[in-house]
Amino acid sequence: MNQELELELTFLVKELPKEIKTIQPIHIVDIYIPDTPNHSHLRLRQKGNSYEITKKTPVAKGDASQQVEQTIPLTKEEFATLADCSKKRVVKNRYKVNIDNRMAEVDVFVENLAGLVLIDFEFDSIDEKSNFRMPSMALADVTQEDFIAGGLLAGKKYSDITPELDRFEYKRID
Repeated sequence: MNQELELELTFLVKELPKEIKTIQPIHIVDIYIPDTPNHSHLRLRQKGNSYEITKKTPVAKGDASQQVEQTIPLTKEEFATLADCSKKRVVKNRYKVNIDNRMAEVDVFVENLAGLVLIDFEFDSIDEKSNFRMPSMALADVTQEDFIAGGLLAGKKYSDITPELDRFEYKRID
């Protein structure tokens, strides 16, 4: 089992970064367990041809920017068996791009959440995260917004989160 501290900021985007046009995305299917309306911290992930189960827990209550991640690799068969225990799914295409001299992950959601695009930046230290400035292509920092957490997005449609997105004047990206 792999355990690490994840320091991350998440932003809504105004527009797709042009850099993604030349990058092959990684197709990701996330399934959250348990299948309840509450935020699920246990995630099954298919990322291309690799499979894993991850438990993410905040270091401090109310701060989603620092999470402890515990990850266990799975076989395809283990993933398929566990995947049947929940309908809470999120499907997205992830692009790893360089934005303002920093690696970022641009998640373009598909299927039920098509139109939603988020960008994540990960950091090696709290100071680095604290000193980070939102890039110009980002609309708003949504790191601490519950509605954007994978375990709460899972199983929803874009129309379900529209009232939350409207608070940020987010425009659907197709």
